[in-house]
Amino acid sequence: MKNRILFALPMLALLALPVIAQQAGSAADQQPVAQSQTATDANSPMVNPDKQLEPLKPDTREGFWGHLNPFARKKYVQRQLGPIRDRTTELDELTASNSRMLKDVDARATAGIQRADAHATLADQHAVDAANRAQMANQSAQQANTQLLSVSQVVQNIDQYQNSNQVEIRFRPGAVTLSKSAKEALDELAESMKSQKGYVVEVQGFTPGRGSASIQQSQHLADSVVRYLVINHQIPVYRIYELGLGNATLQSASGDQAAKPIHGSRVEVTVLKNGVGDLQVNQQAPSISQPEPE
Repeated sequence: MKNRILFALPMLALLALPVIAQQAGSAADQQPVAQSQTATDANSPMVNPDKQLEPLKPDTREGFWGHLNPFARKKYVQRQLGPIRDRTTELDELTASNSRMLKDVDARATAGIQRADAHATLADQHAVDAANRAQMANQSAQQANTQLLSVSQVVQNIDQYQNSNQVEIRFRPGAVTLSKSAKEALDELAESMKSQKGYVVEVQGFTPGRGSASIQQSQHLADSVVRYLVINHQIPVYRIYELGLGNATLQSASGDQAAKPIHGSRVEVTVLKNGVGDLQVNQQAPSISQPEPE
């Protein structure tokens, strides 16, 4: 009986060895997996992307059964490949994160370049607009200076009148009424004065004969011409200067021509102008148009 008990104890010990080795191997497998997960969380690029990854360390602990079994087991292989798979996953995540960061930097750089280009274009447009405005201001200043000189010359010569147009109205002897041809000549003369400024009209009557009778007759002829201009063409009376000269002979204003002899009854109508009309034409010249902003 005692021999059987002694023989059974070694057998039980041999049978218990695989169970103990299997439990030790399971505990050893769980411990590297937990350590690998802890290392993965600590080295994750999402938690601390600036931290460098530590090199992998091979797991040399094989447990009791690993020393007894000369061949590699499935759990042993998985335990050795687990850190490599985790490190590969970390590298993939880090690569994806770097790619996203590069794309974001590229997008921001492109947007910054576009904004800088738009600002440069806008500044160029403002510079061109400023140059155009400066040029227009210079032209306006030159035009104002020219007009000022013109006004100064006109003011200095305001009382200097030049002969602009002249007609001669003939009358039959003893008549004071205007003929058809005389009215047409006065109509044409009055039409030319409608758009003029700074003018006066001289009406001088001449008749042959002597004494006051000739002067009165010439005054009646001048009155008939003035009356026609005022009533039929609304020529202002303040612009008309009339005088009956009878048979008087007058020298020309320049003095280079001899006086006309008196032959028959006639009235000389002369339109005299100063520089006010020319000044108004210069002021009505088209001004420089300003370009619209782009």
